[in-house]
Amino acid sequence: MSVPARAGNVTRTRLTAVELGDGRKRTADALATEEPLEIRIEAPGMEQRAVAVTMRTPGSDFELAAGFLRTEGIVAATRDIATVRYCAVPRAEQQYNVVTVALTRSYEAELLQRNFYTTSSCGVCGKASLDSIAVRCAPVAAGPALAETVVVALPDRLREAQRVFDRTGGLHAAGLFDTAGTLLELREDVGRHNAVDKLVGRALLAGELPLSERVLMVSGRLSFEIVQKAAVAGIPIVCAVSAPSSLAVDAGRRFGMTLVGFLRGSRFNIYTNAERITSE
Repeated sequence: MSVPARAGNVTRTRLTAVELGDGRKRTADALATEEPLEIRIEAPGMEQRAVAVTMRTPGSDFELAAGFLRTEGIVAATRDIATVRYCAVPRAEQQYNVVTVALTRSYEAELLQRNFYTTSSCGVCGKASLDSIAVRCAPVAAGPALAETVVVALPDRLREAQRVFDRTGGLHAAGLFDTAGTLLELREDVGRHNAVDKLVGRALLAGELPLSERVLMVSGRLSFEIVQKAAVAGIPIVCAVSAPSSLAVDAGRRFGMTLVGFLRGSRFNIYTNAERITSE
């Protein structure tokens, strides 16, 4: 049986376009690819085990798996990961949809007692308590100050770098910036929380955590999942173009983070720890 080619981040499709008064026509379009990724772990003396299934846009899969394990508290540092690989499975059509992370040490099995299941829309489901991350996440460091003029420039700089969004219009983005507003890394995905995990995973594999001098900018709303992932990565300032949830704001207060929402044009709201955003 031949192994199919790895899925790309864009899928072509045929559609019927309708414009009132001008009829219909058949045309082609590009869609953001969405496929499941199963994340497995193995450790010395322990059986390989499936941890999560997430609906994601293919690309940066190893970073996504590593970042997910870090933000869920299963790994703590770069040294905990020996290798990351695609897993050979009997069903060839899933050749690139299963990733195994080999750990250098055993892990606490009770961390996996809860069944992780994530989707592109809601993040990790069934986790609605701040206590679930307090056990593995200290308050972030004091971090840098960020000028208001830099804050308002972030959305355009994020949008300008969204190459796949330009082709599909169907992806969220997460960007990591320095305090001068320079975009350092960007990841796109159908799930905004996946895009954040990809950024965290890249930093983890590169030995760059915590990201205590960085700013995270995300498209869309600011959810609890995004705040908790940023907190675990040590990111002190998180900005979003849309509204935060109540639990996201609670998490921001608890972990000493600055949360900025409704960042549009020359206006934005600071929901927590406003002292990091300066007027100069």
